Formats: sequence, structure tokens, C-alpha cells
Amino acid sequence: MLTDEAANWYKEEFDGETSLRFFARYGGNGNIPGFSLGVKPAIPVNMHASVEKEDTLFFIEEDDAWYFEGADLYISYDEVLEEPAVSYQKK
Repeated sequence: MLTDEAANWYKEEFDGETSLRFFARYGGNGNIPGFSLGVKPAIPVNMHASVEKEDTLFFIEEDDAWYFEGADLYISYDEVLEEPAVSYQKK
């Protein structure tokens, strides 16, 4: 799930990019220890999952599907920190 507020934040942060990829990034603390969620502008090649919000495509490629297995990704907007809040709900 991606809230409209979080989608707007990403759109502003990435200067209006219309296609953003979520991917497994080495380092940090995320769904799997030692990895965290990365975000970058990209054109989809082999999408695993996607959602369109605020005229922007947010997607995960098949290559990164392993990182999201067994958990649902939730991205909301933290009003206090003024940035997206990422969480994973085990299935």
C-alpha cells in the first residue's frame, strides 16, 4: 500500500518523475536484515508489482521480488518527520 501523501512526497522529491522503482538496497534495516528499501527513477522492464498514484508509476521488478516475499509493503507519510514511513506486514 502506498498512501497519496507518500506518493506526492516521492513525486516532489524526484522532480516529477513519472516512473519510480522500489528495490532491495544493500545496507540499512528493512524487511531482511542487511537490506533496506531503495527508490530510483527507472523504466519498468519486467514488473513484479505496481501501483499508479498521482500520475506516477511505482513498481517492483521481478529481480527484487525476493526482498518482498512473505511481507506486504506499506508506505505512509509521517507528518512529524515530513517523509515516507516504510513498514512491512508479514503475511
